[in-house]
Amino acid sequence: MVAERGRRNGAQAAHKRGRGAARATPDADNAPTAEMPAVDAGNGATGEGEAVRAKAIPEAAVARLAVYLRVLSGMADQGATTVSSEELSAVAGVNSAKLRKDLSYLGSYGTRGVGYDVTVLVGQIERTLGLTRKHKVAVVGIGNLGHALANYGGFPGRGFPVEALFDVDPDLVGVPVGGLPVSHLDDIPAVCTERQISIGVIATPPTAAQSVCDRLVAGGVQCILNFAPVVLQVPEHVEVRKVDLAVELQILSFHVARRADIAEAAASAAAATNGASSDSRVPTAKLGLGNGFVRQET
Repeated sequence: MVAERGRRNGAQAAHKRGRGAARATPDADNAPTAEMPAVDAGNGATGEGEAVRAKAIPEAAVARLAVYLRVLSGMADQGATTVSSEELSAVAGVNSAKLRKDLSYLGSYGTRGVGYDVTVLVGQIERTLGLTRKHKVAVVGIGNLGHALANYGGFPGRGFPVEALFDVDPDLVGVPVGGLPVSHLDDIPAVCTERQISIGVIATPPTAAQSVCDRLVAGGVQCILNFAPVVLQVPEHVEVRKVDLAVELQILSFHVARRADIAEAAASAAAATNGASSDSRVPTAKLGLGNGFVRQET
């Protein structure tokens, strides 16, 4: 997934900060995205009356925290109480040093010889990711994808209840989908404001995506998950995540092609090596020794 942030106002702000100034582009693991409150390693929260110490967490680390949370939740369901960094990193698919660095953003360093308390670590990650309260979701575009999202039972259990559905099709408006009636696109600002929708999911055709986005922003929605293959223009305070399945498939295609090329090159090199080593005899004519073959001395 690709993150988009403040396409309208962000560009203007960058222009004002310094015309023509060269800036180094940080890599994904060093680029801060948001100020996250540090979590005390002992009880998972800062003391009352104390100022909250903010720490910038790189976006790549935020994405990995979500993976750790999924893995840890599964471990907790199976009765695990502690986990080592090596065990967690192996299941999450990252190296243990990177995992320890990611968890250090939370103020969690584990205990030598014991590891991390699974329940405590789950709580720390949930607080950091803002999952201690529910985020109401609106889905716009009730086609095949929208239907699937509206009926998906995994969202409410993870703190993302779907509270509003929208479409422009008169045959859909008023019809319940997943137990929730579909509202008209024109009602997006009013309904989102009334129901305090914080996340909007756009599953419309590309031509309608920007108009839908503007309506969501007008309704107070600050985070948008966009499945339409277009770049949305949003105010700087609105966060957009873009999911383009075609792009993801193209990326996978690149990796498949690269591995095939590497395998082909390795096979060619092996064939050349085997051919050179197995044929240790050369024509004597090339050595100036007459007809027939002789064994070449090494």
